[in-house]
Amino acid sequence: MQDFDEVFKRLKGILEPYAEQIVVKEDQPGNYYLESSYSQKWKKSMFFGSAKIQKNYVSFYLMPVYMFPELLGGISSGLKKRMQGKSCFNFKGVDDIAFAELASLTKKGFDRFEEEV
Repeated sequence: MQDFDEVFKRLKGILEPYAEQIVVKEDQPGNYYLESSYSQKWKKSMFFGSAKIQKNYVSFYLMPVYMFPELLGGISSGLKKRMQGKSCFNFKGVDDIAFAELASLTKKGFDRFEEEV
């Protein structure tokens, strides 16, 4: 579990720069969740992303890659292998290379999310 705490801390750190611009819905040990404020276009708040400690791994959810799958074009095979479904990435340990790529993907996703939501 100790590794999971560090993984969670690092994944939460990828999301934290966006907390000032969108809403922190949940900030508990092992669960960090961001969503937009109310969207006039979609008539509701929109999930942006989260980091969550699960039983066997730590999950990083990034909704912009579900909404705009073209954002996934060109991601490395290493990051692609970590995908579960269309917008979830799972980690059992720290992976600096994947985290750096995920931070870049999150930035691209946030920029697109801001345009559309």
